[in-house]
Formats: sequence, C-alpha cells, structure tokens
Amino acid sequence: MHSRSDSWRIIVAVLAFSGITLGQSHQQKRTLVVNGQSGDATVVQIDGRSYIDLETLARIANGSLSFQGTQIILTIPQSSANAAPATTADSGLSTDFMRAAIQDLATIKEWYSTLAYAIQRGVPGDGGRVFTYRDKAAHDLTLATAAVSTDSDRSALRLLTTHFNKVEKWSNMLVESRKSLGTANYSMSPDALNNDPLYQTINRCSQFLNTMLASGKFEDDRSSCH
Repeated sequence: MHSRSDSWRIIVAVLAFSGITLGQSHQQKRTLVVNGQSGDATVVQIDGRSYIDLETLARIANGSLSFQGTQIILTIPQSSANAAPATTADSGLSTDFMRAAIQDLATIKEWYSTLAYAIQRGVPGDGGRVFTYRDKAAHDLTLATAAVSTDSDRSALRLLTTHFNKVEKWSNMLVESRKSLGTANYSMSPDALNNDPLYQTINRCSQFLNTMLASGKFEDDRSSCH
C-alpha cells in the first residue's frame, strides 16, 4: 500500500491556478474548489508550475484514489451542474393547454361548419367572410401553442395544427370553386358533403380531438388527424 509520503512523490499537475501569484514561497495553503466542492489544500510550486497531492484532490472532490500495479486510478464524480437532467413523468395534458385547445377546436368547427352551410344552401358571396373565421382560428391556435407545457401538450398540438391545416386547405379549395360556380354541385346534391372525403376526414378528426382533449390524456389517431 502506498503511504501519504509516497503520494506526495507522485505529484501531478492537476490545476494550473491561472492568475494566482505564489511569489517566492515553495508551498502555500489554498482553498481548492472541484465540482462545487471546496476544501483546504497545500499547493506546491516547482519550476513555476502549481501541483497538488492526489489524495487531497480525491478527498475534496468526493472521489476515490486507488493503485493497481503501475496504474494510478483517480475517480471524480460528475458535477451536478453537468449531470443529465432527471426525467420526469409526463403529467398528461395541462389545464391551460386543454382550455386553449378546446377553444381553438370550437372556432375551427364554426369555421368549416359555416362554410359547409353556405355551400349547401347556395348562399351568395365570394367567401370573404370565411377569412374572418380562419383568422380567429389561427389566433386561437397561437394561444394554444403558447400554453404548451408537457410532452402530451406538444403531441396534441401537432394533431390540432394538422386539423387546422386540413380545414384551411378545404376552405381555400371551396372558395376557389365558388368563384367558378363549382360549388353549385353541393347545393344541388344533398349527399355532396357525405361524398367529400376531405370534409369527412375533418369531421372525424374534430370528434376525436374533442373527446381526447376533454379526457385530459393524449391519444393518437392516425386514421383522420394525420
């Protein structure tokens, strides 16, 4: 076993102590800080360089020092500042996000339902009023985005955003068709919306999101909300 005097013979340049002037003194007592742990240590200066005993370093750093044959094994625990953050269980949908997302979902439903009503009954107009609903839904989506605080919130927001984008796509398509009188087919056929695959997908996603958000627990639905 190596004695303490042996360990002083194995002096290693562990710290350079930049900016500290040791003057002409051969050794001095200093406060050494390692990974946030501090303690008194004797610093030895040889040829302008500062050295410290390994046992002292291991003690201050709450580490360990061992000798195996010609090997010197110094183990210093990782500092808490550099340690990986502990993972926490996802608490589900947060209350603030649920409230904002449900509000946005209601606005989106009002948006596409108003448009569906107008085209089915042949209500005249260029579709300008639709953009009012679109802007309100986009504003509510921004509020829902700002309320995200959990992984479940983020996952639910992706579905809600996809739902918004699909309604916007359907709305833009109908506005363009309306300008060319293409939406007349909707007013002439009572089954037109039932035969519109995008509208049906939007409806199914709306129903799924409403149930999922109200439950407070994220669930995925790849059949309609992706």
